[in-house]
Amino acid sequence: MRRDAAVLLLSVFVVGLCTIVYELLIGSISSYLLGDSITQFSITIGLTMTAMGIGTLFSRNIRGNLILWFIAIEIALGLVGGFSVPILFAVYAATDLYYPAMITLIMAVGILIGLEIPLLTRVMENQFTLRDNISNVLSLDYFGAFAATLLFPFLLLPFLGIFASSIVTGAANLAVGVLSLWYFRSALGLEKGRWLLWAICLVSGLLLGALVFSQTLIDAWETSVYDDRVLLSRQSRYQKIVLTRHRGDVRLFLDGSLQFSSIDEHRYHEALVHVPLSLLGQRERVLVLGGGDGLVLRELLKYKDIGRIDLVDLDPVVVEISRGFPPLVKLNGGSLDDPRVTVHAMDAFKFLETSDGLYDAIIADLPDPKNLSLARLYSREFYAMARRRLSRQGILVTQATSPYFAPKAFWAIRATLEAAGFPHIRPYHAYVPSFGDWGFIMASNRRIQPGNIRIAVPTRYLSTELARGLFVFSKDDIEDEVKPSSLNNPEILRYYLEGWKHWQ
Repeated sequence: MRRDAAVLLLSVFVVGLCTIVYELLIGSISSYLLGDSITQFSITIGLTMTAMGIGTLFSRNIRGNLILWFIAIEIALGLVGGFSVPILFAVYAATDLYYPAMITLIMAVGILIGLEIPLLTRVMENQFTLRDNISNVLSLDYFGAFAATLLFPFLLLPFLGIFASSIVTGAANLAVGVLSLWYFRSALGLEKGRWLLWAICLVSGLLLGALVFSQTLIDAWETSVYDDRVLLSRQSRYQKIVLTRHRGDVRLFLDGSLQFSSIDEHRYHEALVHVPLSLLGQRERVLVLGGGDGLVLRELLKYKDIGRIDLVDLDPVVVEISRGFPPLVKLNGGSLDDPRVTVHAMDAFKFLETSDGLYDAIIADLPDPKNLSLARLYSREFYAMARRRLSRQGILVTQATSPYFAPKAFWAIRATLEAAGFPHIRPYHAYVPSFGDWGFIMASNRRIQPGNIRIAVPTRYLSTELARGLFVFSKDDIEDEVKPSSLNNPEILRYYLEGWKHWQ
């Protein structure tokens, strides 16, 4: 194979890789900023494919020096694609025009991508037969796309973060342009080569500057978005983790969603833990699903008769921060290092599916069902597996979003627990100022009697009398016309998004 053919085929591979990374970047940042990942990724993929089709149509009108056009497109992609995430960050922080900016960027990137492959195919007409040419180009483009699906979650996102990943991907497109310019310099001519070189130098300088100052830019953006001073900002493989503080109030955000405020988190965690635990005669083994911040553990460890706690959290970075970052360690009391606690860094669904043994209490302190991945943790199948892991007298309790702000979602969780086979279910709620009226639901294979509640451990908020009153709901809090949620029909996601859209 001639060297120029090898250069062009390498370009096809890198082009395919960058194409998928841009889609993942824009879909991810839009999901992070706006929520509803299904909608954001659907829009991103749909518009990208449409724009690629438009670009492919436009490509047949390109005449003249095709290598020159190809290099120019790579430079343009390096600029537009590389700065796509920084631009979206800036637009979100400063304006209300996120969707117009997002659509414009997707269309621009998609059209440029649509121009690439047809041009490369035409450039290689003299290298291979038509059949081999199409086969080589498409196969390498698909292999590049496959490489992107591995690089993005396992390398780019956890090690570079979404901001720097955008810039590095733009640099990859630019590198293809540089390689083509150097290798095909004689075919371009001195004047055209000089013009392209200046363009490459300009875009390279912009990308390098953005990369060098990426943390400064991110800090400035986060300061403008979050009301309080940012103490810590980390991008894990799964989510963006931000801790802020204003005076004495420490707050944790995951993908932009508030998880707790240190001023009132005790109300939430005491209601979640002590209501079910006070009803148990035996508390030897407890399973916590979620709760990597260690705050549920802090409350559980008040019970001296608990012998073992298994904590299952998908993101080991959250656990690492909660175990080592002083403001969080102070808040959770170092609970993650208690010898009774065993941490499992894995998906809660997978843990229930593969674990054995029974638990006297299962506490689901999971994020709200705001996307399809989280909705499965509120499905009939999930709760059925949890039921099989409960001891005969055991109780499962789950946080269940707000019965006031998202009533259909709250009562759908009750209906789903019922569909999973739990014969005894008790919903209750507590007022948490940072979140408003917040709901919880207990389920068990034996009768649950709120009148038997006795709060016998030290608490700041909850008393025996108050705990017994948490089971009373006003008439306008109750929704009867709801369906249970399942893996096949994730009704909870629709109910949740429908409820919260009026309040965000």
